Parts: sequence; structure tokens; C-alpha cells
Amino acid sequence: MTQTQVKQHMIEVTLPDGAVRSYEAGITGMDIAADISKSLAKAALAIYINGQLSDLSLPINDNAEISLVTRKDDEALELIRHDCAHVMAEAVQTLFPGTQVTIGPNIENGFFYDFARNEPFSTEDLEAIEKEMRRIVERGAEFKREVWDRDEAIAYFTNKGEMYKAELIRDLPETEEIKIYRQGDWLDLCRGPHMPTVKQVGTGFKLLKVAGAYWRGNSDNAMLTRIYGTAWRDDKELKAYLTQLEEAEKRDHRKLGQEMDLYHFQKEAQGSVFWHPKGFVIYNQLEGYIRRRLKDHGYQEIKTPQLIDNKLWEASGHWGKYRENMFVVPDEIPSGEEGQPVVSEKAFEKLMALKPMNCPAHVQVFNQGIKSYKDLPIRLAEFGCCHRNEAHGALHGLMRVRQMTQDDAHIFCTEEQITSESVAFCALVRQVYDDLGFEDVRVVLALRPENKAGSDETWDKAEEGLREALRASGLEFEEEEGEGAFYGPKVEFHIRDAIGRSWQCGTLQLDFVLPERLGASYIGADGDRHRPVMLHRAVLGTLERFIGIMIESYAGKLPLWLAPVQCVVAPITSDFDDYAQEVLEKLKAAGIRAEIDTRNEKINYKVREHSVAKVPALFVVGAREAENKTVAIRRLGSKNQNVDPLDEAIKALAQEAKAPY
Repeated sequence: MTQTQVKQHMIEVTLPDGAVRSYEAGITGMDIAADISKSLAKAALAIYINGQLSDLSLPINDNAEISLVTRKDDEALELIRHDCAHVMAEAVQTLFPGTQVTIGPNIENGFFYDFARNEPFSTEDLEAIEKEMRRIVERGAEFKREVWDRDEAIAYFTNKGEMYKAELIRDLPETEEIKIYRQGDWLDLCRGPHMPTVKQVGTGFKLLKVAGAYWRGNSDNAMLTRIYGTAWRDDKELKAYLTQLEEAEKRDHRKLGQEMDLYHFQKEAQGSVFWHPKGFVIYNQLEGYIRRRLKDHGYQEIKTPQLIDNKLWEASGHWGKYRENMFVVPDEIPSGEEGQPVVSEKAFEKLMALKPMNCPAHVQVFNQGIKSYKDLPIRLAEFGCCHRNEAHGALHGLMRVRQMTQDDAHIFCTEEQITSESVAFCALVRQVYDDLGFEDVRVVLALRPENKAGSDETWDKAEEGLREALRASGLEFEEEEGEGAFYGPKVEFHIRDAIGRSWQCGTLQLDFVLPERLGASYIGADGDRHRPVMLHRAVLGTLERFIGIMIESYAGKLPLWLAPVQCVVAPITSDFDDYAQEVLEKLKAAGIRAEIDTRNEKINYKVREHSVAKVPALFVVGAREAENKTVAIRRLGSKNQNVDPLDEAIKALAQEAKAPY
């Protein structure tokens, strides 16, 4: 072989630090790791080749930029969970022959796999499955990648009785490789990548629960059994997560909502909240706080209809993009045969829809009358009640509802005002979250989805507009492809609660599309008509969900200004009811939401009951307090009590109970 031919077989590999190394074509990621250091070869789990996460065993035949993934990297968790799902599937088929393996993706904090079996799995099966998984991990078989002929793969899984796998292969694009991964004698259809060996899954995993799931999410298909699990880098991380789950269970807003008598749900109104008096106090206090902040930032509040003709939804683009999530009703119900109402939607000449969002209606308010560039920006806010047709199985207390109220607003401005308005909004968000006790905020820029409306040129301009605004706000942010709304990119604000969970709440969306579709315009300085830019924005997102987040983050012990009942006066015996009533009247006069508990119960019973109800302060009164005009103060979560003069105690409590603004 000539020297020229040898050179043609050499490739250049660029490392993350910019260093370039030359290797013969066909070298693998594992070979490169070993060439760098023995310790790296031992630690490496996978490799990025030109931005694509790949197996370490994959040959590299061309010049490439690479980055090796080790257990300390974020991507390691995805790999561990993916591989752990395969281990679980092998364990299930080992223990329960004849079970069909279907689909098993990673999810947040873990993974699941759906299985087809005549007798569904139960939670009692999890311990045995987990024990078998640990045996499989200990054996430490290598993951081996193979590419099969499509027809051969279909025949193999069909003959094995794996009809779901055969169906998946048939539905794959003709151009897609059929990749199979082996772990010892067991194999599965999988896109990959995987770590080098099963051993690298480690021991930091646990199976959590079982549930029913339809094949491919379609209720017309067979019901499968889904097994959920979680997996982490090590036992310490696993223990921390399981502790978080236990804490989350204690803080579950559905449980606390019942104990605190805040709200309830019932089947006659799926996904809609029945607010009780105490719960509605929280709702009104939060809405009032946001309303004051909005007024201070120059917003004008409006109210728009619930039920709107489908022609407006067609014009806005929601009918084509969001129709399946809307509740649609006929404007007039025509009669069919023998006077029976027609039930087919196609028979209705006119359809209406409950609004799933407020934006098209806000454009209608903007469109009334002629607007000048001097009028802009116009900030229209609404605590808009919206309805979305969420699947019954997706509903989850206050966190996922069908009827919701958004702290919604739309800013109509010129292109030159985008940055200043966005910066002002980001400052508002930061201020509100600080006031409500959420200091850890992650910012994400969500970019164009596949079903976007508008041209790529328009989207380029919108995305860059939000990037500029975020930079001007001094905010660090991440970008996520494909997660924007269909009419524009959006900034998402993710808050972290007291036990470390992340919740996406506030949003800012930059929209050039809707003003064009709905004919919004203003008269510019040149006397011509121009399209305004529309900024869709919300701070809390929906009041229902944010209240649920706050209940869980605070474990029901809400800040005093939000607490439904801020103080309960409890006489030790009925002999002191008169003084207790006097204390109650003074508390109310000071603006404190107070109640009196004159039941014929022991004081310790009263203390326990009001603690469960998460009442922040208890004023206990007996003979000494009545004589000295004092109160014995017990604060929620404290075993100690202070005895203070009545007027001083009320003054201090009233000061503490003031809303942040």
C-alpha cells in the first residue's frame, strides 16, 4: 500500500477542548477513550459524534467532532434509565414467559415499559422483577448492536409471538435501519444508543408502580400493563429521589386541599374546581396581588366572552391547529327525523367554541377604533376563564384541569418596543416570584414546532427578537427546539419548589402571525397602516395550577397573607368565651381573617385540629389571659408558645399579614 493510500485511511478527530488527533478510519469511541487514558476508557459510557449521541462501539469513518460521555454528565442519566428499561424487560420475560414487550421510553426521573400479558401485573410482582433485574445487572452482559433485514426482523418477532414488535417494525419508514440490541441471550428492537455493558446500570434503581395503558395511546387498542421505574447514578441519588417522593406525597395538594377544606372535584364536572370559601380566599388574595402588580406596570384590565363563533377560531388558526382540545357546541340545534335533535357536528350550520385561550378575543378589543403608533404599547390584561378538553386520564387535581383562569395579558407594540416591553415583563416575573417565595428560576427559549404557522423568515425574526430581549434582561437561558406555540416562539419560566421539583409557569410569546391573521393594525408616523407585534404573556400561568404548586411547596403552611384563616381564638373553657369574643372582634377590626373555636373540646384537641387545617396562629385564652388582657400565642409548626399583651400581639400579626404589595 502506498503512503498516499495510507493517508486516505486517516481521519481527524476534534476533542471538546479543540485538540485534534489523527486516527485510522474505523476507530471507535472506546478506542479513542483508551488512547486518551485508561481511566477515561473505564469511565466512558457513550460518545457524541458531530452532535449525535452514539454507542462507543460505533466506527468513525470520517473527520468528526467528538465528546465522550461519562457518569458525571447529564446525559448519563438518560443512558442509565434507557438501559435499565431493557434490563426490566428482560427480567419480566425471564420470570413471566409469554409476556410481550412493547414500548419503553425514558420519562422525567425514570422510565416505563408497556407489557402485553393475559393476566396484568400487580404491585406484588415488582419485588420479584426488581430482584431479577439486580441479577441481570450483576452478570454484566455487553450491549451489542446489530442491523437486521426488515423482513427477517418481522419474521423473527412474529415467530416469537412478539406481535407488537412486528407491528412497530412494519410501521417504520422504509429508509430506517432495523437496529437490534443484544444483552447476553436477550434482545430487543431499539434505536439506541446504549452503554457498553449492563453492569453500568448500577444499583441505583427501583420499580415504583403499575398502571394500565392502551397500545399506542389509543383507547380502541388493547389495554397493556405499564410498569414505572426510576434509575439514578448511584444509591445516594436514588435515596434522595425516593425521599423527595415521600415528601411530595405528604405535600400532595389534593390531600392538603381536603384537610384544609379548600376545594373539591366531582365526576359531574370533570376537571373543574368547586372552590370552598377558604380556598376562594386564597384564589382572591392571589388574584388581587397580581392585579395590583399589573396596574403598577401599566396594564388595562378587560373581560371577553367565553363562547365565540368558530369563524374567529378559523381565522386565528386555532380551529386547524387546536380543534381537538376545544369544547365545541352548536349555535342552533336542527331537528332530525321525527323531531329528534341531530347529533352529528357536520349537520350544524353554525358552531361555537368555549375559548381555550384569550388571545383572539384580545385582538378584537385592540381592533375597535383606530390606533396610532403614539398609543402603543397597549397592554390588555384579563383573568380569563378558559376551557380545554383534556383527557380524563390526564386530569390531576389543580395541576391539570379543564376549566382554568389565566393571569393572561397581551401587549400590542411596535417592533422597536419588543425589547423594552420584554425586559419589563421579565422584571415583573422576577418580582412576583420573589414575593411568592420562588427564588430558583430557570429560563427556556422554546423554538418553532413542526406545526408552526407563518414563514421561516417570520419565525427567524421572532426567535431572534426574544433572544435579544433575554440578553437585554441579563437572563441566562437554554434553547429547546420544537417546543414553541404554533404562532410564535416563547420564553418559559420554570420555578423550583421547596423540595426541588421544577414547574413551568410564566411564559412570554412573541407573535407576528396572529395580528396578520386577524387584521390588527395601527397608523404609523408615516401615515400608513402597520401590523403591531403581539406579546402573549402570563406570570403565574393559571391560578388553579399555581395555587396547587404553592400548597405543595409550602406543605400547606402558606404565607400569612395568603392563609384562608390567619388566626383562631381558642378559649380553654367556656368560662372565657366572652374574652375570646373580644379578642376575635379586635382581630377582625385589624383586618385579620380570624375565627373563634368555642366547642366543648379540650385545648390540645383544638390545637391538633387547627394544625392539620394549617392555621398559622392560635390565640389561646384562659383565666390568666382574660385577667391580664394577654393571649398565649401558638404558631403553626412550633411547640413553644409566647404570652403577649393582646394589642401588641394583634399589631404584630397584622403587620406580618400584609400582602407583599
